[in-house]
Amino acid sequence: MVLAIIERQEDIQSKAPFNERYYVTKNFKNICDKLDVLLFPVVSMNNLDKVVSICDGLILTGNHNDINPKYYDEKPLAGLEYKVDDYPLDSKLIELFSSANKPIIGICGGMQAINVYFGGSLHQDIPNHRLNNNNTHTASVEKNSFIYDVFRKNKIKINSHHHQAVNRVASGFDVTALSDDGIAEAIEKDNIIGVQWHPELENNIKFFECFVNKFIK
Repeated sequence: MVLAIIERQEDIQSKAPFNERYYVTKNFKNICDKLDVLLFPVVSMNNLDKVVSICDGLILTGNHNDINPKYYDEKPLAGLEYKVDDYPLDSKLIELFSSANKPIIGICGGMQAINVYFGGSLHQDIPNHRLNNNNTHTASVEKNSFIYDVFRKNKIKINSHHHQAVNRVASGFDVTALSDDGIAEAIEKDNIIGVQWHPELENNIKFFECFVNKFIK
């Protein structure tokens, strides 16, 4: 089984001249190794039709570069800058994989890209969701959802590493996990799943195993 995975840009200032890199975190590598999944890294717009033909599904990873609000017809809030634009690659991959009816999992910024692509909008800045690595918060889970199938609970504890989130939910998507302060923590439509937290940071193999078993195998 092969899953395409977006590699994100980073600039390690102290490592010049080798500072500009694309990366995927070891968490994804370790989990997919245990699931016998081959990761196919994607870093450019080149030959994306070939990528879709090779891969069984798509992982849209988190991203420290926010989506420019021009893509949902808003202007940036005062003080917010959008210097790096990763959305065109994300949106093209969403277009191609969804058109091919191949499953997509979007994590944190990946969930936000899914929502924007299908016509939703974002909160450009929200307080109190950038927790440190040892903290979690509670979310309520809807039954008859992929998220419920994973956790089998009405309430779950999740991590939080974001300052933007889904605002207007894209048409056709259901919110299947909701934080206590009303932030959409998961959205679902058919074989497209978005979660606002990072299950890979929790080494949640079951989460990815359920995704593979339900939508690919």
